[in-house]
Amino acid sequence: MNLNWLVLALVLLAAAPAAAEVKLPGLISDGMVLQRGRNVRIWGWAGEGEKVTVKFRGQTLSDTAKDGRWSVSLKPMRAGGPFPMTISGANTIEFSNVLVGDVWVCSGQSNMQWPMGWLPDEKDEVESSANPRIRLFSVPHTQAEQPRDDIESSWTPCDPQDVVDFSAVGYFFGRDLQKAVKVPIGLIDSSVGGTPAEAWTRESYLDAAPDLKAIVYEYRESAQQGSWQSGGLYNGMIAPLLPFPIKGAIWYQGESNARRPETYETLLPALIRNWREDWGVGEFAFLIVQIAPFGKNGKVSPWSVVREAQMLTSLRTPRVGLVVTTDIGDRKNIHPLKKEPVGARLALAARAIAYGEKLVYSGPIYKSMKVEGDKIALRFNHVGGGLMAVGSVLRGFEIAGKEGQYVRADAVIDGDRVIVSSEGVPRPVSVRYGWAQTPQCNLSNREGLPASPFRTDRGG
Repeated sequence: MNLNWLVLALVLLAAAPAAAEVKLPGLISDGMVLQRGRNVRIWGWAGEGEKVTVKFRGQTLSDTAKDGRWSVSLKPMRAGGPFPMTISGANTIEFSNVLVGDVWVCSGQSNMQWPMGWLPDEKDEVESSANPRIRLFSVPHTQAEQPRDDIESSWTPCDPQDVVDFSAVGYFFGRDLQKAVKVPIGLIDSSVGGTPAEAWTRESYLDAAPDLKAIVYEYRESAQQGSWQSGGLYNGMIAPLLPFPIKGAIWYQGESNARRPETYETLLPALIRNWREDWGVGEFAFLIVQIAPFGKNGKVSPWSVVREAQMLTSLRTPRVGLVVTTDIGDRKNIHPLKKEPVGARLALAARAIAYGEKLVYSGPIYKSMKVEGDKIALRFNHVGGGLMAVGSVLRGFEIAGKEGQYVRADAVIDGDRVIVSSEGVPRPVSVRYGWAQTPQCNLSNREGLPASPFRTDRGG
């Protein structure tokens, strides 16, 4: 070949389009847990027109990249693993450690984010945390103006090195759940301290709701623009997860909405509907942790209104559970260190709501009231083995007449009822329980699960 032909060949070679490597999102990485019993989408990026093939557990699926993207859908699978997976196109990516089980999202603000390593009394638990059937995925703290399609992270094992930086509530929940259901568990921690629920909800979803669009307007027009903007965390930390099927979500948040508590009763159910619609896997279980006692009590109790909204959401929304924490708060610390019982109660709720086990998973929830002379008789759901006072006598009940002035009340257990009265209120019309930022209340069932605060003049 003479010099002219050699130059021409080199020019043509340089001009030929190079095959782009197959690339994967952070969620699709070795060590991942895929949701059992559902179609599972595997997706990524490749050169235009490039054929990409995925091989996993006897399934071989291919797709041709269009606009640089490709995806395949694995048929529903039983739990198990670890299994190998091969993804090939211009290059080949091989995984050796993929599990199939149940995937749970752990979201909310700082009490969900609080890591195992920040619990001084849990060093032994960290050291003994290794479990090859549990995998962890941490979403970096990111808010965005538009929905993102990837996360710069990867799955890690559940071991002392990695669990120390992972959500304590999420870990304890996953530990207890895996022990009970005996399938692999994947935990995705997508939480950020100090964040309101509107930041975790798609802005267009808020804007379409008459009761919530004022929140969007406030963020657009006020100095809050650029802090935790409405929809910002949804775009940065929820939207990239949406193609990945899940079993359910646990949610510990609400403190940051206490400045505007009256909207939370609408906002929290809207967030749940938003996530369920966008995930497209049906009414997955959504488990709420009621905010814990903290701080001084005053005449106005916005935290009580938030707790009420959380309880009412669990009553009005299908497949939603409530974990009450009135007995494990810390009036001097907004971040109570008793995370293990929170995770344990979440696991109980998951076993009942998501897995259909017949067990007592909730403390007493107010059902109805009846005026009986100068007393009011209260009935409850989730009585379990029976009502009980933790300690000698019931505390935390107040009673009011038609003028609405509440006073401390005497309360006694009568079978599956609580009878409430006060000498100063001869004609009572309403009762409330635990209605304070830091309530001193002690009604539970015999399974040791505390009753939720409530007021009878709101109902369920």
